[in-house]
Amino acid sequence: MSLGPLMVDIAGTELTPDDVAVLGHPLVGSVILFSRNYRDPQQLAALTAAIRAVRNPHLLIAVDHEGGRVQRFRDGFTRLPAARLLGHRHAAAASDGLSLAHTVGWLLAAELRAVGVDFSFAPCVDLDYGVSEIIGDRAYAADADAVASLALATVDGMREAGMAAVAKHFPGHGAVVADSHVALPIDRRRYVDMEADLRPYRLLIENNVAGIMAAHVVYSALDPLPASLSRRWIGDVLRGELGFHGCVFADDLSMAGAAAFGGVLERVRLALDAGCDVLPICNDRAAVRAVLSKLDMEQSPAAQARLVRMRARGEPPVDLHDGARWREAVAQVGALSAAPPLVLTEAR
Repeated sequence: MSLGPLMVDIAGTELTPDDVAVLGHPLVGSVILFSRNYRDPQQLAALTAAIRAVRNPHLLIAVDHEGGRVQRFRDGFTRLPAARLLGHRHAAAASDGLSLAHTVGWLLAAELRAVGVDFSFAPCVDLDYGVSEIIGDRAYAADADAVASLALATVDGMREAGMAAVAKHFPGHGAVVADSHVALPIDRRRYVDMEADLRPYRLLIENNVAGIMAAHVVYSALDPLPASLSRRWIGDVLRGELGFHGCVFADDLSMAGAAAFGGVLERVRLALDAGCDVLPICNDRAAVRAVLSKLDMEQSPAAQARLVRMRARGEPPVDLHDGARWREAVAQVGALSAAPPLVLTEAR
């Protein structure tokens, strides 16, 4: 059975019969986990094993696990720093910042792989324009070159641990005030004024990043549809101009930023038509059932190949916590999080 385009969630720490039925549907290809699905590492490892056992080849398993405010699994996992702390270290000493970003990427991926997770929705490569509360300290910095370098170091660390990365939120969520979880953000800048936002994506694409997530933000100078549902953004810009050949994820189609564009089936069709490979529908099992019962499609071989690239590579780490690499990484990350914040002043 091939992997379908839908990414769905589950209710608790174990699979229910209803979960198994939904996960077995051919239109489903991946599962996203949340904090409610986690009790401890042993339970999580058992849950991911149960998810893998539903299908062959197994469903992809993902989580939002960036660090800082966005880290779904905490007790039993290393508390990862917010991206802004890495940006501060980079501003003080670029080589130190890049080395720490690589370490954070490796540690993030190694700990998730040890419990059976295929990939995380990280890194966040939005620029810090100082206006978006939902992005805030999830952004490395305001400078596009610093963000690009830190993101690439993080992706390289994840790749070293056998995990694909998903850069987000294309083409940039940092310049809008509204939170697309609860509203429809509109960015009125012209395309020519967004080059800085695109710069991290250019570098990551040149270095074969596996996944990119499109934002539920309308860039009204280019398209009345949000980037996640836009052929202009995904087909012309991301696939065409930027030359991205990896897996394109829509942001959660249950979010308010997408809900303004029709019912869930219409949103799914718009996202597919725009060129998205993976369509998350979270926290709405009724919407998932509606799509499974009414959507009729066959995914292309190219989309299948892009999905396969998201699967974790190599054997997961054995006895991770007994290894010197893990202990060293935890010590470095802990020292970064404990350090006083860097205060940048204007040159005199």
